[in-house]
Amino acid sequence: MQYPDADVRILDQRLDGDLHSALEAFAPDVVGITAYTVHVNTVRRLFDSVKRWNPNVLTVVGGHHATVAPRDFRSPSIDLTVVGEGVQPLRQIVRHRQRGIPFRGIPGVVTAGDDAFVPVDETVAGDLDALPAPARRLTAEHRSRYFCDWLRPLASIRTSKGCPYRCRFCALWKLTGGRYLTRSPERVVHELAGIAEENVFFADDESLIDAQRMKTLAALIGESGIRKRYFLYGRSDTIARHPDLLEAWRKIGLTRVFVGLEFFRDEDLAYVHKRSTTTDNEAAVAILRDLDIDIYASLMLRPEFERRDFRALRRYCRTLGLDYPSFAVLTPLPGTELYAEVKDDLLTHDYDYFDFIHTLLPTHTTLKEFYQHYAWLLNTALSPRQKVSFLRKFPIGELGPILTRSVRIQRRVRNAWKDYD
Repeated sequence: MQYPDADVRILDQRLDGDLHSALEAFAPDVVGITAYTVHVNTVRRLFDSVKRWNPNVLTVVGGHHATVAPRDFRSPSIDLTVVGEGVQPLRQIVRHRQRGIPFRGIPGVVTAGDDAFVPVDETVAGDLDALPAPARRLTAEHRSRYFCDWLRPLASIRTSKGCPYRCRFCALWKLTGGRYLTRSPERVVHELAGIAEENVFFADDESLIDAQRMKTLAALIGESGIRKRYFLYGRSDTIARHPDLLEAWRKIGLTRVFVGLEFFRDEDLAYVHKRSTTTDNEAAVAILRDLDIDIYASLMLRPEFERRDFRALRRYCRTLGLDYPSFAVLTPLPGTELYAEVKDDLLTHDYDYFDFIHTLLPTHTTLKEFYQHYAWLLNTALSPRQKVSFLRKFPIGELGPILTRSVRIQRRVRNAWKDYD
């Protein structure tokens, strides 16, 4: 994001948690923070700290949760909330601040204490090619520390936005009105050529939906001579229908695919309106394995799961030979169809619990039993051979911290039931 008349700094608090020192050193006029649902309380506290440091700083919040539930950021410490794509609104906010112009009326911006705002021009917001290239120099001090498992350092690029599907647990499709917006393959290749990192993550909501576009992009990357390793999202049914597309991407460097398998039973997939099947899941896994592409498989746990369901899910992972499965509790996030249906039944509305570990809905077993089964699944989904194979991917010096983190996660899950007290 370019601001020719402004000095910009990005503070990545995952890596540098010293907000006060950053404020003192940089002395900003405007502070903006982005937030997912689980970050709402944290972001509100951060803005409180900013205002205590200097009440005259203009505070702006944006991101996914601000778009689906802007009222949750009503706070004396938050001046403006950006709804939707934030690039152009934030530019206008900065210009208005520089010129002393009121902020009311900027498309997509909600002012403090006011729910009314001017909608963003969808024609403009939908043109991803019109967005400026990211100023990667702003994260230069942190870039060597961005990673996903053994893919490090890891850069990211966005080539599309939105999703045409209507999964009940997801609100991403609503952010674009159900449209699937894309950048031109030529512009993507141009940006890739300027990325220094060897590993690149495609930060799309779903990368492979437009198969013809992705075939064109793969061909252009191959012709350009760019040599990198890629990690992207793909639906299992898309992969099952287009094995040739995955083969083309494997040839230019695709090494890992994040696949939302979601469930091991068709009735559960139908419950969330996934519109894929367990047959699709099995076909996608087979295709990716034949191409020697790592499968990062995402699976969900329904609060209704009992001992036999956790056992069945473990068998499913072992049968498919999933080397990198992840397990998250089905979470009704604000903005989703699922949330609208069950919000009155939630165990808590505290956003700190919307972390995909804590169940927000009553379980069929006791909470203690549910989390004992959950921790057992984490510990046994991989065979001993798979665990050894996974650890061999990392440098020897990193094995200690990885094992420590794994034990800590399992302990956290096993004891999560205690948090509800």
